[in-house]
Amino acid sequence: MLKVSGLNRKRLIIAFGIVCALLVILCFRVGYWQIIKADAMTEKAVEQQTRDTPVEAKRGTIYDRNGAELAVSGSSYSVWARPANVKSGSTEEKKQAALDTCVSALSTILDMDAEEVRTLVTKEQSLVRISKGIDKETADKIREKELPGIEISEDTKRYYPLGSFASHLIGSVTDDNVGLSGIELQYNEYLTGVSGRWIKNTDVAGNGLSYGLEKYYEPEDGLSLVLTVDQVIQNYVENAIAKVQKKTSSDRVMCIVMDPENGDVLSMAVTPDYDPNDPRTPTKKSEQKKLEKMTDKEKLEYWNKMWRNPLVSDTYEPGSTFKLLTTSIALEEGLTNMNESFVCTGSYKVADTTLHCWRRGNPHGTQSLKQAVGNSCNPVFMQLGLRTGIEKYYEYMNLFGITGKTGIDYPGEGSAILQSKDTAGPVGLATMSYGQGIAVTPIQLITAISAIGNDGVMMKPHIVKELKDKDGNTVEKYEPEIVRQILSEKTADEMCEIMEYVVSDGGAGTAKVEGYRVGGKTGTANKPDTVKGGYLEETYSSFIGMAPMNDPKVAVLVIADNPKGIKYGSQTAAPGAKEIISEVVRYMGIEPQYSDEEKKEIEAKQTEVPDITGESLSDAIGILGGSSLKYKVQSGNKDKDFKVKDQYPKAGTKVEKNSTVYIYGSD
Repeated sequence: MLKVSGLNRKRLIIAFGIVCALLVILCFRVGYWQIIKADAMTEKAVEQQTRDTPVEAKRGTIYDRNGAELAVSGSSYSVWARPANVKSGSTEEKKQAALDTCVSALSTILDMDAEEVRTLVTKEQSLVRISKGIDKETADKIREKELPGIEISEDTKRYYPLGSFASHLIGSVTDDNVGLSGIELQYNEYLTGVSGRWIKNTDVAGNGLSYGLEKYYEPEDGLSLVLTVDQVIQNYVENAIAKVQKKTSSDRVMCIVMDPENGDVLSMAVTPDYDPNDPRTPTKKSEQKKLEKMTDKEKLEYWNKMWRNPLVSDTYEPGSTFKLLTTSIALEEGLTNMNESFVCTGSYKVADTTLHCWRRGNPHGTQSLKQAVGNSCNPVFMQLGLRTGIEKYYEYMNLFGITGKTGIDYPGEGSAILQSKDTAGPVGLATMSYGQGIAVTPIQLITAISAIGNDGVMMKPHIVKELKDKDGNTVEKYEPEIVRQILSEKTADEMCEIMEYVVSDGGAGTAKVEGYRVGGKTGTANKPDTVKGGYLEETYSSFIGMAPMNDPKVAVLVIADNPKGIKYGSQTAAPGAKEIISEVVRYMGIEPQYSDEEKKEIEAKQTEVPDITGESLSDAIGILGGSSLKYKVQSGNKDKDFKVKDQYPKAGTKVEKNSTVYIYGSD
């Protein structure tokens, strides 16, 4: 038996005591973590082992009235990091190496600053988004790296297939697919949908645990919108106002096209436009350079102005187009009639103020009511306004919707600026009666004038027809909404007659379309000087009209903002409106109806193609020349006098003089 010395015994006792003490400490430590810190440790383990990846809902599509796609959602990808898992490794060196590898790979593939990536992947958050909106190729490159703590999720990205087409109407979205402006903002809650989640238990490398749970909550896609807007009409409008801006050098040109019968907005366009696929970059390079030099505050103001839709949000002085409302009021109240005569001396005295006609140096003299509207004679409308009286005039302003808002389904609708009824006085009423001293929104004016073409019934303007789910089923349909009856059918008919006269025989002749009964009114109003008072040389030049006047199907308002050179609405806005009306009525299938005089004019410009088959080439050329037609040999030896075998157009066809007839002969 081994005998232990006293010294060794002491050493053994001390060692045993130390071991016991360590065991007691270890027990307390284990108890601390297992009992006292149990909930915290469980929560941390669950957090590290649980991947909760958001699954973005698909934003609803925006269609035109015929099903053409104006805004769609396509697939894109987002890169996410779980900072707790990025630093994987058993030692600090390995963890740091894993972090450096992750930062280097992501910064290279995503073309991001390395320090920015490092800051993101080391944040004290459970989940951090590194980048979004990347394409599949880039996402696959990141997947191939198999970086610990890095995840890829599939998102949706808003895409506008037609670029800047109808940009002010449709609007755009933020980087997070939230409506930023226009219809995208107005109907954001319907378009957005509800995001889903993909929750699963994984190890550090992202592999699923055999004992773990996995739940997938499918996203609920947003509803799609069907607009009242017609892509074809919108295209006609955008082309026409682009020509107006180029010809007149206006700061901008605006246009609304509406169906008077139901309030459908068929088109809404503004120049210059912007591309909602990249809403913060102006389309013009010169503007891009200006934007680069601006402060953040100036940029925000610039963007808001660029996205803003002035047809709904801004006001302008309507000028003589407003005379249609004054005339309607006077006729409805029996204060004038179609047979009354007026005398223009070039001015009219109201209270102690003498107000002038625009043609004061050469007054209009004696004229009927219809002629007064056609001549846009200010003194006549001063008289009509004063006959109506301030109280009654403001009642009609309310009926026509000028004192309120139209309620159009579009964000940021503006309100008209009227003089106070208590302080306007006779002079204020007189100037308002011919369209000055009052400012309205374009949507207010076209809504009010459209009532004339709808037997005196005002309709609520609207842009969205219906909501549809992802399967194409209609969820909600928005029916046309009657606001109120403003005018009697008799007054509405008389106003249609007056409007047609203004185009056919009055000052809006540049809006005339052969074969169609077009009615309307031009307007030219100086802009108010908001700093010094009075008026500037700059103008709003406009035209508002409808067609065909026997049963109006389309109302058009064109506004040229600050045209250079000739400023009259008849020379700036009306030609653009003519082009729009001409295209739209034909597109709608409305057959032209020519007067005898128009038929004679058309026939005078046409000739009938003679029959030249069987004739020699030399004779055929002479025959065509006698009928004011040109020729082109399509086949046959041009150097020989061959016999004509065929021709196009065929004999008997009516064509414009100087048209070309194609000749076919034997080779």
